[in-house]
Amino acid sequence: MKFETYLHFDGDCEQALKFYEQCLGGKIEALLPYASAPTQDQRVPAEWRNKIMHGRLTIGDAAIMGMDAPPNYFEQPKGFSVSIMLSDPAEAERLFHALEQGGTVRMPIQQTFWATRFGMLTDRFGTPWMINCTQAAERAA
Repeated sequence: MKFETYLHFDGDCEQALKFYEQCLGGKIEALLPYASAPTQDQRVPAEWRNKIMHGRLTIGDAAIMGMDAPPNYFEQPKGFSVSIMLSDPAEAERLFHALEQGGTVRMPIQQTFWATRFGMLTDRFGTPWMINCTQAAERAA
């Protein structure tokens, strides 16, 4: 079994996935607009047809997928975070500071009793993130 994150955006999915591609070093494999759907006239208004119905970004063997929620269906994310587990403190710092551009830091990246580096933020697209760099003893277990 494998879990993957599927994010909903308020019209800026393409910009978000391109930002994540740059920050995470992944590759966008799909950006399908609503206009490509056979029933596009029934789903969204004309000004929404170039918005993303499905996008997929792969990072190694993981993926983040996303879509622009149709008008009046978008809800601000709450009650979860996309969690990234790392083993390199320098990479944890780099990634945290890349994702925080234009966003809001909820907990600065720092050493904690459970991690060499841990931080929480909400990026400029409204996605909540946790960056966690485990301690050497935890990695060995």
